Amino acid sequence: MAKIKVDVKGKLKKWKKAKLQRLEENQKSKVDPWAFLQDADDEADDDTLDDVAPPALVPPDEEIGWQAQAGAQKIFLSCPLWEVLLHGNRGGGKTDALIVDFLQHVDVGWGAEWRGILFRETYPQLDDVRKKCRKLIPRIFPTATFNKNENTWSFPKGEQLLLRHMRVAEDYQGYHGHEYPWQGWEELCNWATPDCYKLMMSCSRSSVDPARRDKHGRPLPRKIRATTNPYGKGMNWVKRRFQLPHMSDKVILEEETFDGESGAMKEIRPRIAISASFKENLKLSKAEPNYMDNIKQAARNPAELAAWVSGSWDIQSGGMFDDLWESGVHVVQPFEIPSNWRINRSFDWGSSRPASVGWWAESDGTDVKLRDGSIRKTVRGDIFRIAEWYIAIPGQNKGLRLTPSQITEGILVREMAMGLRDKNTGVTRVGTGPADSAIWDTSGGPSIADQMKQPVRIDGRMFAGLVWEKADKSPGSRKNGCEAIRQRLKDAKKSEAGAREKPGLFIFNLCKDWIENVPILPRDDKDPDDVDTDSNDHQFDETRYRIMTPRRITRYGRTEGI
Repeated sequence: MAKIKVDVKGKLKKWKKAKLQRLEENQKSKVDPWAFLQDADDEADDDTLDDVAPPALVPPDEEIGWQAQAGAQKIFLSCPLWEVLLHGNRGGGKTDALIVDFLQHVDVGWGAEWRGILFRETYPQLDDVRKKCRKLIPRIFPTATFNKNENTWSFPKGEQLLLRHMRVAEDYQGYHGHEYPWQGWEELCNWATPDCYKLMMSCSRSSVDPARRDKHGRPLPRKIRATTNPYGKGMNWVKRRFQLPHMSDKVILEEETFDGESGAMKEIRPRIAISASFKENLKLSKAEPNYMDNIKQAARNPAELAAWVSGSWDIQSGGMFDDLWESGVHVVQPFEIPSNWRINRSFDWGSSRPASVGWWAESDGTDVKLRDGSIRKTVRGDIFRIAEWYIAIPGQNKGLRLTPSQITEGILVREMAMGLRDKNTGVTRVGTGPADSAIWDTSGGPSIADQMKQPVRIDGRMFAGLVWEKADKSPGSRKNGCEAIRQRLKDAKKSEAGAREKPGLFIFNLCKDWIENVPILPRDDKDPDDVDTDSNDHQFDETRYRIMTPRRITRYGRTEGI
């Protein structure tokens, strides 16, 4: 049997000093997650991953079936952290490193206890992984077998590597309760949300005796490993989770809630994103000297080019609106809304999925005075998103399961806090707006719309409920809404002559959830004229309801503070 060589020459630099200081400041950690570094050089103070050096995994006189390349591959394969992402441009050897990370723990004494699962988002995407496994595994483990029907590699001592696909969170039920001490995710940005990735973390466990050791004297590891190019419908959540690009190659320590078998639990589990580069892949560059030129030719747009060639995270990837979105144009500082502007709200219902409320101000063409004293010109019909309430579990495509009455109360309380509704009389400046037509469904009893009409009690006072208009959800309305938003984003920009003539769409910088989610919404793979419905599209729906609602001429009293 050939062996894997992951030897890294040099000393193990100590990340401990700077990172433990952050832990002490937060006072959140009960266990030192850096115990594995206790034999490291006490004087090292570099918190990057330049020279990680675990013991060599193969004696020099044994046959080498695969050898890690200097740089990211060696660092990735030797990193002791639980959760590691290998990211970068095309051709960096990321997939090979992912597969070998599992293989380096085969035939070291764990037998059937060493069980791994490697995911792609869809079944067809698994084809490339299967091909690379067939190329790599027999060279290292000639007697390993592959079951085509079950998509599973089995090894002589009982270890197994399962190749699977998981597209939506509901697919997790097929794995609930399983034990996979090693989990791999190929092209993590392909998943529109982190739901699948985070749900499977509950399976990152083993019933092996903690005192047991392999033939190298090491305990059985638990590993979450992933690779990605910074492009795809899930780029935003991956970028946020690993704080890229500024935390690339640096350890992240923050408390997080995990769904364990016995319920939710809060822990600090260090994670890191390691950057890989095509320049490190000497084998590929030698075999394919025109590889990067071919990649440049294949890129379909500037964002894809930057991701594939430079591995840049400073792009808007794969989105319905990313080619038009410019934060410097569309995101504006809050200002006092003129008394003759129309204000209303829109609403997308959700219970197990997120719900979204947006407040909008529509210009009558008058200029506004900004807080710094400057004047901002507007076009009649310009729409400004001035506030929002995104009713969701932070970072997840899951709702808070609030009742219609709770949402009504929450809307009224927020309008009072914004000065849009009188706290004593309930008189409001906010006009009726469009809502998800599903709230008028009466098949299960009283409709959500009827429930939201009911009075609610706030601080001992009764206030009238809310009345909505039905939003347009007819066939083709989503596509029409996409185009209407795109047109508004385009019309928000000045012409070459420096003027605007058509109404645009602008977002107050207070609306952080909208700014984070909507500009990067991915197109549907099957229908590129629509937004992917598996993504966080709730604020998009609520926005298109407002954009597509015909304008009504109404006037309200003056409000202060917005």
